[in-house]
Amino acid sequence: MAHIISKPMATSFIYLSEQFLDNRYIQIAKNIVFVLVILHYWSILYHKVLVAGPRRAYIDLKTYVYKFVFKQLRRLPSVQKKIDEALSKTLADMEHSMMSKEKGLETNLTLPAKGLSQQEVMEALHKFEDLKAADWRGGKVSGSVYHGGDDLTRILAEAYSIFAVANPLHPEIFPGIRRMEAESVAMVLSMYHAPATGCGTMTSGGTESILMACKTYRDMYKDIKGIHYPEMVVPVTIHAAFMKAAGYFNIKLITVPIDPVTMKVDLKKMARSITKNTVMIAGSAVNFPHGIADDIVGLGRLAKKHQIGLHVDCCLGSFIMPFLEKANLPTTPFDFRVEGVTSISCDTHKYGFAAKGSSVVMYRDSTIRKYQYFLCSEWTGGIYASPSVAGSRPGALIAGCWSALMYMGEDGYLQSCKDIIRARQIMEEGVRSTPQLHVKGDPIGPVLSFGANEPVNIYDIGDKLEEKGWSVSALQNPSALHVSVTLLWVSSAQQFVEDLKEAVKEAVEHPERSKGSTAAIYGTAASVPDKTIIDDVAAGFIDLLYKA
Repeated sequence: MAHIISKPMATSFIYLSEQFLDNRYIQIAKNIVFVLVILHYWSILYHKVLVAGPRRAYIDLKTYVYKFVFKQLRRLPSVQKKIDEALSKTLADMEHSMMSKEKGLETNLTLPAKGLSQQEVMEALHKFEDLKAADWRGGKVSGSVYHGGDDLTRILAEAYSIFAVANPLHPEIFPGIRRMEAESVAMVLSMYHAPATGCGTMTSGGTESILMACKTYRDMYKDIKGIHYPEMVVPVTIHAAFMKAAGYFNIKLITVPIDPVTMKVDLKKMARSITKNTVMIAGSAVNFPHGIADDIVGLGRLAKKHQIGLHVDCCLGSFIMPFLEKANLPTTPFDFRVEGVTSISCDTHKYGFAAKGSSVVMYRDSTIRKYQYFLCSEWTGGIYASPSVAGSRPGALIAGCWSALMYMGEDGYLQSCKDIIRARQIMEEGVRSTPQLHVKGDPIGPVLSFGANEPVNIYDIGDKLEEKGWSVSALQNPSALHVSVTLLWVSSAQQFVEDLKEAVKEAVEHPERSKGSTAAIYGTAASVPDKTIIDDVAAGFIDLLYKA
């Protein structure tokens, strides 16, 4: 039987509810909640309009509305079905492109019942080596392979052979590795004019170096300032490793626009973005997209004013930026000589020519670095401590890094800097002399980025260059092409200019032949309001990397 509330009981309940809600303390609590809600939305409005600017705020709002509508449409079975069909076709095309290069290979999905002989293993390795790939040896691939010459490669291979089993986790067993790691860090610190208190650690690459710096500032300012909701303020052009760090370490990421002409971060908008929860700001020297160095001096002043960390990402600038001054080439202040700079990341496996898997993260003093360490004194397995993400690390890569630094020396790196910058200048001059193209900003490092003037589509130019054997990187927001010039480009720079001009000529004279794969992919990406679809494609691509 249903329980029926009598009229007097209902009236009494309403009266008590009104009395409770009219209570002075409840009214104060309601007002506090109201103020907090207003502050929350004001914070969003502030960062979207005053920091990003009205134009970007409008674009973000329009994107948000489109994304919301598109997300609702995806709930319709018919729409989701079409998306799934398109996604399946895209991934199938990717799989065909990837797997077609591996024809003739045996498939090994389980351990061989009987181990192969040394000769058989070597024969199999050479088959993998001979697979069709981009022509990096001919200097036609942007970045990717930072080759210091065949002699150095042989030295790296010998160093790896000697220390193949070494692990710096056990310095008492491998004291030589400990020494080489310490000396490698010291040499890079010297290059970046660190003070006597300067220190650092080696990592597996630029991403880990950046992750460690972000983790360090999060933990340091939680300890020193009691910040429990950390934020970091970075340029939109900063490396994606900062986005990864924000996700991994639960740091709120605030991105700041760049000046559309200089391509450097807007310092005024950077200053507006700093709050009491900001633990660090960052800049690049140089950034990956456009090869532009941010105003590190200006960022240093901001860091000092607010007493926060300033990390300079020199992973790509690595062994080029420190030698520009000695080579009498245009440069800008970027290292520890700049007041306010508290940490720097430098990839030894790029223009330092060490084997892949080698980078250094540096700090102004050890009081900062200690927050990078992981320390566990109560583990049942004993007292555990490690300097970075990894526990065991390949000592062979440390030996290789040390060998590269010693073999190249200051004179070798100075010469490679001159050669690489001259190659970039040749290419830059070629772009600037082509009316349909324009260079992004004023590059001083090893990177050249350029876009196209309407009606030419820069992605079409990229596709035509690919047809001619060149492998360059596509950029977005704004659309452009990117080349990280390596030593291998020194002999191919002029040929690149000639092929580039020919590609532009073809695009202008025969626009109907355009719309290659790059143009199609980035054209689609720009038109899709819900970027989770693009994320699905990216995730599918990574899945394919693990398909045997």
